[in-house]
Amino acid sequence: MKELEAGKETIKIEEEGLKKVRENLGEKFQKALEAIAGCKGRVILTGVGKSGLIARKISATLSSTGTPSIFIHAADAVHGDLGMIKKEDIIIAVSYSGETEEITRLIYFIKRLGLNLIAITGDINSSLGRNADVTINAGVSREASPFGLVPTASTTATLAIGDALAIALMVKRGFKMDDFAKYHPGGAIGKKLMKVKNLMHSGEELPVVFKKDPMGKVIKIMNEKGFGTSAVVSERGHLVGIITDGDLRRALLRSGSLIQKKAGEIMTPNPITIDEEELAAKALRIMEERKITCLLVPDKGGRLKGLLHLHDLWRTELF
Repeated sequence: MKELEAGKETIKIEEEGLKKVRENLGEKFQKALEAIAGCKGRVILTGVGKSGLIARKISATLSSTGTPSIFIHAADAVHGDLGMIKKEDIIIAVSYSGETEEITRLIYFIKRLGLNLIAITGDINSSLGRNADVTINAGVSREASPFGLVPTASTTATLAIGDALAIALMVKRGFKMDDFAKYHPGGAIGKKLMKVKNLMHSGEELPVVFKKDPMGKVIKIMNEKGFGTSAVVSERGHLVGIITDGDLRRALLRSGSLIQKKAGEIMTPNPITIDEEELAAKALRIMEERKITCLLVPDKGGRLKGLLHLHDLWRTELF
């Protein structure tokens, strides 16, 4: 049970560290935020060891939320990688002690290049803290390890500061779901952010008939297009109804024959539709709630633009 208690104590200490960092956020954080928001180039993260790993993650988070960023290892920077940095860039150096040899060596070159330097450090009076243009205090009272040597609470606090910067920048820039989707086209996030317009059928694929078309033609088009449905439009192309396999069965039960009927007599008026800019996940929810297999997609003027079928959603593995 000592191991379990040690685990719980670790989380408790890290919670204390996060609380302290949160209380320390203020003017310096705001200045760093303004500097990053005004950056014309990229945000360069640098660090070594555990701090380097945290810096790499912060860089990835910034990039994925609309702030162009790359990570450069501090040791590599002074051995040629400084050539990757441009005058328009801004540097965020991560070092809890603020005295890491590779970082302190880098400060001279950063200043020589005239670059804006933001420090995230646990010691604001360190070499890094004193020489940075803006210094964010990541200091915690103690580490969680028995001897206070393993970076734990300090790395958690630093990571939280990076996340806070990324999210604050999203808010400042009015970063929207559409923007987020641009940077996450693949994986589980990409699937969740996929829009109707990315999956719908359009053009020649659409099963379109007019109200005056005979049912023979309607059935022929339904068979050819293979969606089990047909959209009914007016002479001007405005969506006015839908004919599904279910509509055909119900009409047969009522009259016993469809040959003499017109599309307008069989259709279900005012079909359920969805905007092409809506998320595919919303389309799936509507289909599940309404127990239907397709949604028609009109444009802003009410003209048929697309059709989304349940099979299209299956292929995305949304469910």
